[in-house]
Amino acid sequence: MTLAAADRRLLLVHAHPDDETIGTGASMAKYVAEGCAVTLVTCTLGEMGEVLVPGLAHLAADADDALGQHRVGELEAAMKALGVTDHRFLGAAGRYRDTGMAWSPERGAQVPADVADDSFWKADLLEAATLLVEIIREVRPQVLITYDDFGGYGHPDHVQAHRVATYAAALAAVASFRPDLGDHWDVAKIYWTAVSATWMREGLRRLRDAGDTTSFEGMDPDGTLPPMVVEDAALSARVDAEDFADAKIEAMRAHATQISVDGPFFALSNNFGNRVWGTEFYRLARGAPGPTDPGTSLEDDLFAGLD
Repeated sequence: MTLAAADRRLLLVHAHPDDETIGTGASMAKYVAEGCAVTLVTCTLGEMGEVLVPGLAHLAADADDALGQHRVGELEAAMKALGVTDHRFLGAAGRYRDTGMAWSPERGAQVPADVADDSFWKADLLEAATLLVEIIREVRPQVLITYDDFGGYGHPDHVQAHRVATYAAALAAVASFRPDLGDHWDVAKIYWTAVSATWMREGLRRLRDAGDTTSFEGMDPDGTLPPMVVEDAALSARVDAEDFADAKIEAMRAHATQISVDGPFFALSNNFGNRVWGTEFYRLARGAPGPTDPGTSLEDDLFAGLD
């Protein structure tokens, strides 16, 4: 027996406004449309992000330091586009500051030299996890989505979100841990976001064939790909949500300070159709895998196997 849509509850834990749309926006819109309860927890306001809109450059952290509050509005608009009505910031808006990041000589993301004391990276793990425990016990999700242990590409806030979500899920299931926060709840399935290596290589070849040599500069479709790209054998689920690609693109446009929709990559990838934006991949990190699609050998539903 399959879990009815009205009884399904999905919780996503993301680091900054826009992360949810880029990696999981189509899945979120799809499950909302099906009647599933979708809750998004964002851990920071994204205060340290780059500002891609010239007229808003004054919002940057090294100027007015007002980007975080602006991104709250962007996130609200993006959630409206996706149909998500339950969104929270971990411990309230601004509790944890965006840590920012630096690039290593090998072009990997790493912790910057100067980190604010209230940054998410410096957050006490038990304290932050306990804040999420309260949400888990309230929402009682069967499925939780967050990043892998490397945070996708190494951003310190993504790594910390992974740690907080993982610890919180474990603590939430312990009846004797903080019973004042509600009845214990064991999340049945935890997924990590992922990018399919096959899809990435195919996309890179199409972009190069179309004359785009700048997007994903330095990536060779036949060479080593960054850590966020996962070989297909390690993938567990593929959510086909092509009908919600337009909603995802609208949500991306809402995050205007962070996502440029006018560059060559966006234009060319749009020509490849809704398949590019409407298909999202995941790795099952905890829980029993459900039935798979014979055509892909992957789950096509994150709630597969739950009843």
